[in-house]
Amino acid sequence: MVRVTKIKKNKAVGWKEALKQFLFWKKAEGVSDQTQKDYEQHVKLFFKRYSNSFETVEYLKNNLFEYLGQEGIKPCTYNNRLVYLRTFLNWCVEQELIDSNPVKSLKKRKDEGRVVNIDQEVLIKLLSLPNRDTFVGLRDYALILLTLDTGIRPKEALSLIIPDFNAHSQEIYITSEKAKTRVSRTLPISMPTIKAIQQLIHVRADSWSVDAPIFCTLEGKALNRHTWGDRMERYSKELRVHIRPYDLRHTFALEYIRNGTNALILQKTLGHSDLSMTKRYVALTNNDLKKEHGLASPIHKLLPETKRLKKL
Repeated sequence: MVRVTKIKKNKAVGWKEALKQFLFWKKAEGVSDQTQKDYEQHVKLFFKRYSNSFETVEYLKNNLFEYLGQEGIKPCTYNNRLVYLRTFLNWCVEQELIDSNPVKSLKKRKDEGRVVNIDQEVLIKLLSLPNRDTFVGLRDYALILLTLDTGIRPKEALSLIIPDFNAHSQEIYITSEKAKTRVSRTLPISMPTIKAIQQLIHVRADSWSVDAPIFCTLEGKALNRHTWGDRMERYSKELRVHIRPYDLRHTFALEYIRNGTNALILQKTLGHSDLSMTKRYVALTNNDLKKEHGLASPIHKLLPETKRLKKL
């Protein structure tokens, strides 16, 4: 059996040209602009550090293992690098640009993720901070309410336009183009959220297009997630509690489970592609149950600690 040590040169394509073609392919598949940027960023980062990786299979394999095996790398960082590079290299194999993908069989590392729970008192104070006598304050208030009411992703919320909002049926519609997973979903919304969004729409400038996002700038332009993060940072300083836009989504999920919904409904509401992330919220609320049981079980009144020890 002949050992292959050279990257295939029949098409004389380097990694830069391969990446360019790959991104065209992903665009044709319908992935979002942000996802394309993420692929580009991760692939470029690897090849800029290991520019000789397309020269031989051995170089590619050794460099990939060194890159992914860096000491102290967090599971989420490892998983992101692995997924983006593996998909790109699988495509390179299909296009016969390389013989094999050295990371094809590597598994993701277990990642517990970051789930944030914000106390009710803090949320009440947060909702009191935006100045609703101004457009920006009313916008911030309505956006915070919507996230706490539905668990919508910040980027999805910032892309909503007026036709996506149906006050009569009390729903927000996230189209497949706006959804992270490219699967549309409809989210029920509560009356306070509806009223806040209606007020925000009512004070819009008449000159703005119907395509101007519901949660936009003072000029009717799209509000990006970094600016929204800065707004939340400003409120966080007043609260003396650090709250990111995504933390509101986490809080919604935890409270939704605590208040009686099941994991499948939560998965559909949050727009998760599978139950793996949703299960983290369920696990946390199970810990809540254990804690509450320890405090509330009538056994502790019926059998004080000293008596229970004697019976043992």
